[in-house]
Amino acid sequence: MRLSGVCFSALGLVLVACGGGAPTDGTQLANGKYTADALNVESTITATVTVKGHKIAAVSVKDNGNTYAQYTSPYTVVANRIVEAQSTDVDGITGATYSSDAVKKAVDLALAQARGEKPVPAKNAALTFTPGTYTGSGKGYGGQVQARVTFSETGITEIRVGQQRETAHVGDVALQTLPAKLIAANGLNVDAVSGATMSSFGLKEAVLDAADQAGVTNRKAFIDNTVKVQAGAPIEDTWDVVIIGGGGAGLCAAAQAAQDGSTVLIIEKNAELGGNTLVSGGVYQSVDHSLVWDIKKPTATSAKGFDGKNHNKVRATVGCVNDLKVIYNWSEEPFDAAYYKDHEFVAGDIVELSKHGVHPEYLQTLQDLKKEIKAYLDYAEPQLKKGTPENQLLLFSTTNLHIFQTYYGGLRQNTAKDEWIYGDYDLVKQFIVEGEQLKPWLMKMGVGFSDSQSTLVGALWYRGNSMNGCTADADGDGNPERYSGNWGSYVMAPLAVVNNANKHNRVMRETSANELIFENGRVTGVKAKMADGTEVTAHAKKGVIIATGGYAANIQKVLKTNKYWSRQYLSPNIGTTNRSSLRGDGIDMAEKVGAATVGEGYTQLMPLAYIADGAIAFGGVENVVFISTKDGKRYVDECSERDVLSLNGFKHGVELEGRRGVYFYVMGGGGFGGFGGGFGGFGGFGGGGGGHAFNGRDWSGKASALPELFDELGIKLDAEVVKNSIREYDMAVMDGREPSPIGKRHATGIIGSARRGADGQYDKSTYNIDDANLTIRVLAPSTHHTMGGLKIDLDRRVLDESGKAIPGLYAAGEVTGGFFGGNRLGGNALTECMASGRIAAKGVEKDNQ
Repeated sequence: MRLSGVCFSALGLVLVACGGGAPTDGTQLANGKYTADALNVESTITATVTVKGHKIAAVSVKDNGNTYAQYTSPYTVVANRIVEAQSTDVDGITGATYSSDAVKKAVDLALAQARGEKPVPAKNAALTFTPGTYTGSGKGYGGQVQARVTFSETGITEIRVGQQRETAHVGDVALQTLPAKLIAANGLNVDAVSGATMSSFGLKEAVLDAADQAGVTNRKAFIDNTVKVQAGAPIEDTWDVVIIGGGGAGLCAAAQAAQDGSTVLIIEKNAELGGNTLVSGGVYQSVDHSLVWDIKKPTATSAKGFDGKNHNKVRATVGCVNDLKVIYNWSEEPFDAAYYKDHEFVAGDIVELSKHGVHPEYLQTLQDLKKEIKAYLDYAEPQLKKGTPENQLLLFSTTNLHIFQTYYGGLRQNTAKDEWIYGDYDLVKQFIVEGEQLKPWLMKMGVGFSDSQSTLVGALWYRGNSMNGCTADADGDGNPERYSGNWGSYVMAPLAVVNNANKHNRVMRETSANELIFENGRVTGVKAKMADGTEVTAHAKKGVIIATGGYAANIQKVLKTNKYWSRQYLSPNIGTTNRSSLRGDGIDMAEKVGAATVGEGYTQLMPLAYIADGAIAFGGVENVVFISTKDGKRYVDECSERDVLSLNGFKHGVELEGRRGVYFYVMGGGGFGGFGGGFGGFGGFGGGGGGHAFNGRDWSGKASALPELFDELGIKLDAEVVKNSIREYDMAVMDGREPSPIGKRHATGIIGSARRGADGQYDKSTYNIDDANLTIRVLAPSTHHTMGGLKIDLDRRVLDESGKAIPGLYAAGEVTGGFFGGNRLGGNALTECMASGRIAAKGVEKDNQ
């Protein structure tokens, strides 16, 4: 089926009509090689067309910067179709319209050269419309974007955005800023908003839909019409600290530097601050000692928190004691890597791993942890013997447990089996200890917290801290404002500190840093360019902090550096949970001044990601089951590490719509409903209640209707096998025992339906699976976090290949390496980036005393 609708070539600088590039008559083409460029999403592409015998013999496509698989995967397929058809009038790739059309546009331009045609300079065309207001619709990142567009006889006079589900402070920024530019252009050829590419295209598609309804006289000209952007006068100024990147690490670095009395410039590539942190789950891992069991007061059920108020301590869950016993019996011998030369290393199997020792730098932590566990077992086991349910015990959680789980959760072997990797002890201990001071620091900024220690996918334990926005005076008028969600907690709280500290402090949005200024052996500033082309030279008196994030959206770099994942799983078509700006720019800049890197071969995959676009599917794992799309059975402990879940997804899942490792994430009770609503396109699951239609992300309905889902997806499964697998799991949960044959560390709820008594216990006689409401999400692993990056020391100075600090250069957050080895625990990234941002700022101040 031929694709229809808008065919933008890409990032918004140039747009092309879809119309079928005229069939090529071989006699019109001169033999030779011809090249031409067109714009794809976030980059330009170059098509090389080889003409032999006056026919198209070959087409190759090179991307000049974009490695986002969603946009690069169509190149070869579309190129081959052009050769076969001897025309650019070929089908594009479903879900990759923009990239498909970019290839066809570049080939059309190359073929024009082969026919001896001269390019015609672009010029806005005069257009006519049927006056009136029309409602158009386009596909954005989070779903359909509607726009009410008013036309006069000659052009657009007004654009009002209607219904949309784009992510707040990410995609919706495009919907606020683009209308004026589209009106000025009287067409669609304007830049997409940085960091909101798909939202930009969704609005453009809606405007084009409206123009079609208004009878635009020249559709191609409407798509090509543009408005010239004039660069401003060059900007050159000086600050104490210049920070590249305004995500979690950069904002915390800025706030700390401002609190220490420094002037600050934040250079942010996207249209708004927040980076990947803004679209994360928002939970960071760190022990709040007031909320957990206290070795000094083992029977205390409440304690004073950082706010000086009493808070009830949280309870354990079934499975915690078993994990603690494994650690308590962990061998204290030096780690025996030789054992795994002849035996398979199974990531996540800590029972086996515990038999083979510990690396010497973590031995003291293990020994101290064992003493803490012994004291806890002395408290817990007598109660368990009396029949007290484990979930009525107080939760055990200590700093040493966090350190040790970060160690063994990241201890991994590469695919060649000749390298082991794990977190640097000093870096791990430092970010965890410093992370425990984040809560009081943030609370002083007006951030609110829930009194909980939660968990999340791949976290291994219950020490998640959930924030609920902030109350802060971000505009400096003396009256604090309320800001909700991640936007309030991670952006506005630290930004208020920066804004109010010094009038010279500044944020430059939609500004791309492209070069570090290196003078006399020292980094002294940054060269950058604004979206309108304005050149920026920012001098730094004290230092430059790179906080640009990782490169999980740069699939080519992920593939090039990969040491961990089998190539049968990690393919160019894999999705990413990351914003498209996460490409490794900071690493590239630092390497040009001699910076060393560490651990780049290890990329974390997120098992909870939608197959359509790779976006993260927020949700827990304690009360869900993962079902194989090959045999309909549970296949993994859902509370395992993220790489364990992803690897097993590949092994037990099918390939669907070009995604490998597709599996079913099954929830009971109709799903999470409104969970994630604040994330717009990143959340919004829960299905349609009683309906059975698959909407591209999830399906909701009675278990008895499962065959309808399987038929719709073209997956051959026996619904009875699926229901029996769920039933076996549920029976174990209701009995208070670990599920079998596939165990689960922490299971907190059932999938089917059953009544519960006043004591919280299930009445098994009321259990039902056939009539239970299920929500099933169709997921597959996507790239999520790059553990490797710039090599740094404990002050976050960037090191060169000899291990010496590069004067004036610091780094924080995912742009660095050394913390997580081969796998990161869920929630640790936010802890590390915030703690490291503060440490980097303090390091700058320390070096300038």
